[in-house]
Amino acid sequence: MRSIRAAAVGAVTLSLALAATACGGGSSTGGGSNDSPRTLTYWATNQGASIEVDKKVLQPELDKFEKQTGIKVELEVVPWSDLLNRILTAATSGQGPDVLNIGNTWSASLQATGALLPWDAENFAKIGGKDRFVDSALASTGAEGEDPAAVPLYSMAYALYYNKEILADAGVSKPPATWDELTAAGEKIRQRGKQVLGAEGSNLSENIHHVFVFAKQHGADFFTADGKPDFTSDGAVTAVKQYVDLMAKDKVIPQGNAEYAQNQSVSDFAKGRTAMLLWQSASANLKSQGMSEDRYGVAPVPVQSGTPGAGTQVNSMVAGINMAVFKNTDNLDGATKFVKFMTGDAEQKILNKAYSTIPPVKAAQSDPAFNTPANAVLKNTLATSAAALPQVADESQFETAVGTAVKELFADAAAGRAVTTASVRARLEKAQQQMPTK
Repeated sequence: MRSIRAAAVGAVTLSLALAATACGGGSSTGGGSNDSPRTLTYWATNQGASIEVDKKVLQPELDKFEKQTGIKVELEVVPWSDLLNRILTAATSGQGPDVLNIGNTWSASLQATGALLPWDAENFAKIGGKDRFVDSALASTGAEGEDPAAVPLYSMAYALYYNKEILADAGVSKPPATWDELTAAGEKIRQRGKQVLGAEGSNLSENIHHVFVFAKQHGADFFTADGKPDFTSDGAVTAVKQYVDLMAKDKVIPQGNAEYAQNQSVSDFAKGRTAMLLWQSASANLKSQGMSEDRYGVAPVPVQSGTPGAGTQVNSMVAGINMAVFKNTDNLDGATKFVKFMTGDAEQKILNKAYSTIPPVKAAQSDPAFNTPANAVLKNTLATSAAALPQVADESQFETAVGTAVKELFADAAAGRAVTTASVRARLEKAQQQMPTK
């Protein structure tokens, strides 16, 4: 999820707020209401460097859809910091959009509310069939064994972006493939007076995405096989400590990044302030901030040892954006046509090129634009070494609780307070206590 970039405050209320309601969204002013049956409302996620960038990307495509179908789409681009709370309000009030984007990690949580249209075989047939989509993207559309709650729209993976000039000046001949190599490279880069690795310690979703990967590399999960929280296992504690230690011990992440929120680390990298960045499909964002592609390289995210890939080590979560329909829309036919349009081969090429993301639609991936060296890294990661975040009903609460624990640990590191195995375990134990009880 891109963002899936910032966890929405209040996500911990999801189960309580919606446990007793299975209503969906559906606009009272648009969305196919009686006074405007040819109108849909659409909440898009903030994918570009700004909301205005997104409007420039999306509006021509929405105009194209209106010309083809006669259905006008009223667009609102919603910041990630507001999105989940907006969805909750829409679901409980019945006043929301017809179609919306969601971070793919929220799919199972929102599915559990009953607010979203299930994509069963009949609904998938209306948009060309389920087999059009790649397996890794479908893995983040809802709980296993249930009909998906959403349809994949954009696929992303994490990669290591590195400033070629800064690494060369520091005598680092190639991008680090392991965390030990990254720490060693960091020492050389700091000697040249440069900051090493950008991070966003106040961005809860970014925290979750990274500690999830570290946990996988240590053979751990944050949930048991039956979906119960398991935040204090030795592997989970080791994973969180290793990530925070990039600031606390290794001095790789600057202390000031403990307060960074959405896109601040990307801006630093684009301006040449940091040598490396761990980010989801960042090329379009970097371009919009004036960084040309020849100034940076793209490599897989480091692993503990060896190489990432099938049968070795996970080095990314399956990132991406899914498209959902509120079940109580008054214009289900129009909403389905819009999803079909946005996930059609032609639009998939246009939209994913604009956002430097990977199409989750198989046929669209054949376009040469998705086979550049940078995109090849992302495609290979998604195909061989990415794992979906837990597809459990409490996933969004997990993002908030554990993401906040990591934020607090970064604050400790920035203030010079010791980050120990005991202090990490204590924060994770507190986070686990905040999870809903069954």
